[in-house]
Amino acid sequence: MTSPQVRLRILHTNDLHSHFEQMPPIASAFRELRAAAGAEHTLTLDIGDHLDRMRPETEGSCGSANRAVMIETGYEAVTIGNNEGLTFTPHELEALYGSDVSFKVLCSNLLDAETGRVPSWGVPYHIVEKAGIRIGLIGVTAYFTEFYRLLGWAIQEPVAVTAQLVRELRPRTDLVIVLSHLGLRNDERMAADIPGIDLILGGHTHHLLEKPLRIGSTMICAAGKYGQYYGVVDVRMDALTRKPVAMEGYVRQVHNGAWAEADTADSADAAKTADAAPDDDRVSAIIRRYKASSDQVLMREVAYLQEPLPAEWYSEAPLGNLLAAGLRKRVGGDLALVNAGQFLSGLAQGPVSAGRLLEICPSPINPCRMVLAGEHILQALEQSLLPEFMEKPLLGFGFRGKVLGMLNIDGLQVEYDSAAPAYSKISRAWLGDELLTADKHYNVATIDMFTFGVGYPSLSKGEQVQYFLPEFIRDILRLELQDTQAIEQSRSRRWHSASS
Repeated sequence: MTSPQVRLRILHTNDLHSHFEQMPPIASAFRELRAAAGAEHTLTLDIGDHLDRMRPETEGSCGSANRAVMIETGYEAVTIGNNEGLTFTPHELEALYGSDVSFKVLCSNLLDAETGRVPSWGVPYHIVEKAGIRIGLIGVTAYFTEFYRLLGWAIQEPVAVTAQLVRELRPRTDLVIVLSHLGLRNDERMAADIPGIDLILGGHTHHLLEKPLRIGSTMICAAGKYGQYYGVVDVRMDALTRKPVAMEGYVRQVHNGAWAEADTADSADAAKTADAAPDDDRVSAIIRRYKASSDQVLMREVAYLQEPLPAEWYSEAPLGNLLAAGLRKRVGGDLALVNAGQFLSGLAQGPVSAGRLLEICPSPINPCRMVLAGEHILQALEQSLLPEFMEKPLLGFGFRGKVLGMLNIDGLQVEYDSAAPAYSKISRAWLGDELLTADKHYNVATIDMFTFGVGYPSLSKGEQVQYFLPEFIRDILRLELQDTQAIEQSRSRRWHSASS
């Protein structure tokens, strides 16, 4: 005689990065899928980086727009991604998640540095019951130790935390799910090394698993990035033994205000076809309301310019010089380096709003200071003159621009010959009356992105690296725009062509 079975449907998203245009169709799809399976048989989860401060709806509302959408969409538990944990202060996160939230915020490896405990608005794990099935949820986030420390967090090594919590939850639950904002390699590692995990829902590295990975008895799923897809996992549990009988995962594509299958695999109670679900009207209305209120917030004037401040990707321009000078002023240093691609455009004469700064400089990148050998600075300066570096497209690591662009500098003067061979273009570089030499070390004000080996590889070789949080580089720029002397000095050239 066949044992009776209980069905469970798990809906999941990851790394939406405030792509609000994708949220109404996802909400509509989730509503249909939840109705088909029954609310008591459905669990809805987000795996982090739902928020991204590059979008005015998020920046202008300090994340409240995302929270309202998540509540309306019916999420029951979420985990913290690095875009939540590192671009919002602890105070802002408390305001965001501390009240009027209908979902659990899983902070399994994120502790308050003062108390050594999970923040008051989060939980270390969550046990939820669906149709008589007890499900243990663990949520872990990427292990950026130094950045979290500067914000007042004591982040724990996530794999060890997960292993401990699985040991605690396994005897008390029928199904153990890890919401992992750690990236695919770490998910594979946990599946191989930690017994007792039934399902890992992944994110952070933006990987799309159209078909789940299976490692031992663990299944790994992920739904890509930017709300282009969402994921569904259908589970059948033996009602008597309370063990999984079958588990099937698949993703569905979201596009043009409708949603479609991205996997042709047959599934029980599968979702409708591509054009069956319109956008969710209530979620659309929430987004419109927050867009209007956020635009009002971001209209505030932060500076007034008597003349335009141009920005260029491939040649020296005042706005890039101004940011470099601001970085050096903020963190100290002998010189400053920042890539011109941080700006999407320049600033016109007249009032400058907070929203305009967000438009031209959307990256949530932080200042830093490091000690660099002259040879590594010179190598980056040489590369800064090469088209393959200037035109290099970048993704991730906080960068929200288009291309790397050349280096903007402050405290340093560079003489170069654009007609000379690659890596022999710089004739000399000097600080005051002193030539920059290969074997001497210098204090360099720059940006955190370079320390990860992004853009100019030699700039990742710095020592005594110190990060400065919570400021973004647009905060540095905002202060410099209020300094008329700094603006005037930004028009002074730092790159000098030997042939001109």
